[in-house]
Amino acid sequence: MNEMATEILIVGGGLSGVAAALAVAAAGRRVVLSEALPWLGGQLTAQAVPPDEHPWVEYQLGSRSYSQFREKIRQHYREHYPLTPAARADTRLNPGAGNVNTLCHEPHVAAAVIEQQLAAYVSAGRIWLLRGYEPVAAECTGDRIDSVTLRNRQVGHDIVVTFDLVIDATELGDLLALAKVEHVTGAESQADTGELHALEVADPLDQQAITWCFAVDHLPGEDHVVARPAGYDHWRRIQIPSWPGPQFSWTVSDHVTHRPRVRQLFDGEPDQVWAWDLWHARRIAARRQHADGFFTSDITLANWPQMDYWAKPVLGVDDESAQAAMAEAKEVSLAFLYWMQTEAPRPDGGQGYPGLRLRPNVTGTHDGFAMQPYFRESRRIVPEFRVLEQHIGVEARGSAGAAETFADSVGIGAYRIDIHPTSTGRNTVDIDSYPFQIPLGALIPARVENLLAAGKNIGTTRITNGAYRVHPVEWSIGEAAGVTAAQAVQRRTTPRAIRNRPSELLVLQGALTARGVDLRWPSFAALTPTSRSGWVEA
Repeated sequence: MNEMATEILIVGGGLSGVAAALAVAAAGRRVVLSEALPWLGGQLTAQAVPPDEHPWVEYQLGSRSYSQFREKIRQHYREHYPLTPAARADTRLNPGAGNVNTLCHEPHVAAAVIEQQLAAYVSAGRIWLLRGYEPVAAECTGDRIDSVTLRNRQVGHDIVVTFDLVIDATELGDLLALAKVEHVTGAESQADTGELHALEVADPLDQQAITWCFAVDHLPGEDHVVARPAGYDHWRRIQIPSWPGPQFSWTVSDHVTHRPRVRQLFDGEPDQVWAWDLWHARRIAARRQHADGFFTSDITLANWPQMDYWAKPVLGVDDESAQAAMAEAKEVSLAFLYWMQTEAPRPDGGQGYPGLRLRPNVTGTHDGFAMQPYFRESRRIVPEFRVLEQHIGVEARGSAGAAETFADSVGIGAYRIDIHPTSTGRNTVDIDSYPFQIPLGALIPARVENLLAAGKNIGTTRITNGAYRVHPVEWSIGEAAGVTAAQAVQRRTTPRAIRNRPSELLVLQGALTARGVDLRWPSFAALTPTSRSGWVEA
């Protein structure tokens, strides 16, 4: 066992952890960043989910550093891929030409760009990167966390890290559980939150579906059928109680209306420029944008409603049960792939697409599946300030109009409230919300003094998490946490004191503004609801 001391510890190397580390290092402070998986980037890389973004992202609203990150991804393609002249000249290059957003790309490219952004700080010793390490214990005294034990299970090595301040940027709020920080899971009740779409009775085990994504291309005439999964017959017949038919079907429940909706794998040719089918939703490599013959097929990222695993929760249960649920989630995705390869009805009257081929070299794994499931929700802190549906929901706000304005804003975001089927069989909730702010109070636990939440673990409810959980918002939350942590360490204060002392809050907001962080929405966007129109399920 080794011991290590640092000013700031960031546990979790997803988008929020990366953004936080960059902000801390840029402020001249020392930070340790730990990540259990081989890739940094979380939902964008290890979970293999191309960005879900707001309609104004190309106007570089939100965070300058996030916009720069997006442009570095585009530049990576221009420098290293044989793009067509038209694609290379496109200032808004969309490498996969997917229609979920304007920047669909391969997860390994984002992972490479993240490494490039961190490299100089790592060399300078400002960021000490611990790869393969996950939190397994935390020591606390009163309302402070004194140390976190990080373990590399592969080599059997522990490091005990002491710090002034710690940021929990894990995918599931792991540090909250280890340090016994007050938190909630699942669904709150209407009596608690007053939200229109909350459950009547709170249920901590009512949690959103997780999805184990995979990458595939399509080679007609070839046979790449996977081995029949052991549980195939079970998953083939399973049906969400509120769905119109079996989950393995081209007919799903519409996210908004809950009416039957047919969505085929292909609507025309796989490599056509545009289509509202499953294939084009998260296409991450479009062969038509590259030199003739370079790609033998488009590549798409499978993250579709038929793959949602809602049978069992993964939070608030013992580790063995959580691992079993995740194993079942992976089998559901594999079973759906097998169904598509062998039984899925085709427009020509035939069955199956045996040419669908898993792409391990795209996901960085041995089997073509992501390194971990796509988690849509986490443990959430009991915060100093909680974001409710009444603050951002169009219906909930009624005549009040635009989202609530927060005096302690540390960033902005925009996305509709999008909740997938849950582990109790509840159908989707998909409602309009206004572009919103990120209040600092939602990052600060109600009790613990030297912890900041940075990710899906902030003080939202299960309802508002459905809008705050997407890529650019997670980045902005992490960036705000990093700048706050750096100021707290430099000025020997706490995040709570920064929020509650006007002079300290003004310094923080000035530092964020200097980094190019927008703290409020311009008037042309503030009253424009973000809705399902033009978007694809996330």
